[in-house]
Formats: sequence, structure tokens, C-alpha cells
Amino acid sequence: MVSRAVAALATAALLVLAACAAQPAAPPPPAPDLPAYAETLQPELEGLARDMLVTGAVVQVRSPELGDWTTTIGTRTFRGTEPVRAEDHVRIGSVTKTWTGTVVLQLVDEGLLRLDDPVAKYRPDVPNGSNITIEQLLTMRSGLGNYTTSPELSATTDSAPWTVFAPEELIAVGLAMPPQFPPGTGFYYSNTNTALLGRIVEQLTGNPLETEIQRRVLDRLGMAESSFPATTSAALPDPHPQGYSYGTNVETVDSNVLSPEKQAAARDGTLAPLDMTNTNPSWAWAAGAGISTTGDLTRYVEALVGGGLLSPALQEARLDSVRPVDPAAPDGPGYGLALARFGPFYGHTGELPGFNTFAGYDPQRRTTVVVWTSLAPSPDGRDPAAEMARTIIGELYRSGS
Repeated sequence: MVSRAVAALATAALLVLAACAAQPAAPPPPAPDLPAYAETLQPELEGLARDMLVTGAVVQVRSPELGDWTTTIGTRTFRGTEPVRAEDHVRIGSVTKTWTGTVVLQLVDEGLLRLDDPVAKYRPDVPNGSNITIEQLLTMRSGLGNYTTSPELSATTDSAPWTVFAPEELIAVGLAMPPQFPPGTGFYYSNTNTALLGRIVEQLTGNPLETEIQRRVLDRLGMAESSFPATTSAALPDPHPQGYSYGTNVETVDSNVLSPEKQAAARDGTLAPLDMTNTNPSWAWAAGAGISTTGDLTRYVEALVGGGLLSPALQEARLDSVRPVDPAAPDGPGYGLALARFGPFYGHTGELPGFNTFAGYDPQRRTTVVVWTSLAPSPDGRDPAAEMARTIIGELYRSGS
């Protein structure tokens, strides 16, 4: 579930790259219009997809130095024949957090709130809210519990996937949980933070969150194939793949790793994956209900990191806000104002049952990598898009070294 996107952050820590002592053997001559790195990556990514039992995947790379490349792997349905396409729509999970966070920061730019405002100014119901700031909600350092770790929530999404959750229901679950630590003293990835931010946006603007995201982010960047659906909608626009998971939400609430028996059954083909496509994403709301395509995500992450959505000063502050998730691992993944960092790449990962996404941009090399998969997680617990992104970035930086 989206609650375990912190696990995706840990996986994506592998994106911190070191120069290879030995260069790989030269690949065969590429096709005239294909970047050289693609010749190496295509079979590697296909092998990864097979190993992780990924049904379908799309990759898009933009590199002014090495050339652009888009490729597709697999099919739109389990054991199907219709290939996935670059224009397919998918659920982007926690990449949505950057949409919500961007809207919040735009309101800061407009003087409607301040990063150092206590959350109690807007939500008196938040325990210890006078000591929790808007900034700490954005940076995942509030200490508030994470509503998506609730076993009851997972059980409901399994037994009644059409359920429409109201944002206030989700927030109430999170606020009833014991805090992880005093505000500002640690990092804990909690969707309760983002749900609170979404409701504060609605309070300050008088509009539904979907209206503000549409107006302030999607329309502004011309992201015509992206949307933040109303809580009542479980629809995924056509064209789209089906999204699959081998485990239920209850089975994976604490860990994405399935039992050895289930992993073996998935690999030998006696266990078919569950189709999660039409599960209503209202349970993820501001933290993970967004829908997009590779093309739109590429455009978006370049603006998210490179600028164009915030004032120059606040954009710089957003990038500078990123700090290591684990202070003992300064070269590991970082998190800031609704923005993650994986090595030289800024962006975010996203996971909902059935879909995994990586969207990252390196502002120094002006390189973009976007990956989505229509299976998440893999039976052994890996985040497929993050694994594929690690492989892609490794090859890009070897090729460019």
C-alpha cells in the first residue's frame, strides 16, 4: 500500500551511484535512431520484469547528453497479448504527494499560510498540533501515525474495494494512533500528514482538492492525460493496463514480502495475481490517488525539480529542504518539502496495489527517468519500478562517465 512508500525510498537508496572501476564490454552497434545505452538496457529490463513477474512496464528517458528513449515491456493484461503503450494511464500512488505539496507551497507563495504555522491554527483536533508545523507535515517529520497501517483499513479495501472513504475518516484513524516521536525529532512516512495538508488546502481555497490540483498543476503544465479523481471515482481512463498484486492488502500491511509458499506458487504459475485496477483509490486521496502517463510525468517531474510551479526563492528552498531520511546514512535517500531525492535525482516514487511508479530528474545533467509497472509489489517484496530505475540510471551514468 501507499503507506509502504518509505520502503520504496529505501529500495531507491540503491540509486546512489559510484563510478564503476571497470567499464562494461561495448554493446553491439545500436540501431541508427536508438541511443547506445538502450541496446544494453532493453534485455536487462526485460530480464528484471520476468524475474519480478511484472505484467507490463513503460520506461521513458530524456538525456540531452545520451539521447532520449522510450520502451515498453509486456502486456496490458496477465497472460494477455495486447502490449502496454507509452500513452497508457496508470495510478501513480505517492507521486501524488508532490502534487498536493506543490499546491500547499503555492499557497505559501501567495501568503495564505506559512511553513512555520502550527497545524493547530487550521486543525485544532490534531494532538500536539500547536507544536507541529506545516513544514513538518510536508517533510514527514511531524511524528503523526500513518492511517494506512490500519489493519481494519486494509481489510475493508480487500473485502469491499469499491468503498468510498471520506478524507476525514482517514485523518481520524491516523490521529487516533500514538505518535512516533515528538515533532521535528525524526522521520516517519505518514499519509496522515498529506491528508491533513489536502484538507487545509480545501479550507483555505474553498474548493475541492481536485479542483486546485487541476488548476494549479495539471492545467498549468498542459498535463491533459493526468487527473486527480473525486473520491467517488474508481475509473481509470482508457487506454490503460490492468494493475496486479500477488498479495492482499492485509497480507502486505506490514511487509511486501509474501510467504515462501506464495512466492513459489507465483513463480511456478499456480497462483494468479489479483486484479487491483478498480479498487477505489479514495483511501489514498491526497497522498496517492493521482492518475497520469509517462509523457505527462516526464513533463511534470522536470517542472517539479527544474522550476516553473513556484517562485524561484521557494523552489530553491524546496530543493534545499531535502535531508537524509536516516541521519546515519547521509548518502542514502532524502526527503524534504513533499520531495524525495535518490542520489542525484529528485522526484518521488509511488505505489498502490497494482501499480508502481518512479519519476526522477537530475538537474545537473538535465536527465529524466520515468518508469511505471502494472504489478506492485513483486512477490519477493521488491518495488519493480524502483528496481528498473536503478538499473537504468546505473547504465546511463556509466555511459556518460
